[in-house]
Amino acid sequence: SKPSRCFLGIQPGHRHFRDLNEGSQIHAIEGVIIYRFSSNLFFGNIQVLQRDIEDSIKPYTKAVILDAGGVGSIDITAADRLAMLYKSLEDKGIRFYMTEHIAKINEQLRTLGLGYMIEEGRVRRTIHIALKDMGIARPYPLEGGVENQERSASRKRADNKVQEFVWAYGAESEEQIEKQIVLQIQQLKKTGDMEKLFHGSWSHMDAFDEDEWLEHLEEHLKEIVNISGKDEKTIAERFEKHREEIHRRIRDEHPEMAERFKERRHILDEHLKEKHPEVFKLIENLRENQN
Repeated sequence: SKPSRCFLGIQPGHRHFRDLNEGSQIHAIEGVIIYRFSSNLFFGNIQVLQRDIEDSIKPYTKAVILDAGGVGSIDITAADRLAMLYKSLEDKGIRFYMTEHIAKINEQLRTLGLGYMIEEGRVRRTIHIALKDMGIARPYPLEGGVENQERSASRKRADNKVQEFVWAYGAESEEQIEKQIVLQIQQLKKTGDMEKLFHGSWSHMDAFDEDEWLEHLEEHLKEIVNISGKDEKTIAERFEKHREEIHRRIRDEHPEMAERFKERRHILDEHLKEKHPEVFKLIENLRENQN
């Protein structure tokens, strides 16, 4: 009665549908609600599906696509509610599609009196086919006019690695990174291993995530100085050296992302400056001396 479910969107330049709550890089398709429901449909949870969809309708909604890949069966009560939802949406001029499910579900739809959905072309094998049926082709238009041009293969690989923390922790990513860093600082007290501090448990972070980690680590500079016994300048220099290594990796592995990385670095610097101006000043002086 408490099924897993979410609304789906697309990362610009990519083709796979992902949970909108994964992060700000995932955007809904303009005028289309894509809803994933990961449970069998029965009397105990069909109201959840119906309420979620009805509450998400906007004045500009043209279609609702149900990703039923996690649905293995439908009971008679759920079928009746689906029929009501289908008609209600049709009356509003909104198309309702059911997609991604196993073929056995189509047999159940026919048995339960919902065969007309299949006959009317509203039961499709994939989300992509449902969108194509509406005349919506790739690259799909995204809400808010977000640019959605096809990315190169290397750019896609880079994009997919940028937000591992967000993928792992969702909206709690900032809080969880901070928790991980506190744990690693506690380990530093026991081991004195500064190198371990730069990676923590995430020893294979992509460069973008590593830069995020480093920015959080800088906020604890004074604490690290006290524990390590080294002076601020030495630790700050080590931070900057590590950052230069990250920059080099970006330039070598993903040159097309270098400019984006530079812009993001500026945002992180502003964040550090706002929260810890004394640490930022020290880092800034080091950079000026290096130049």
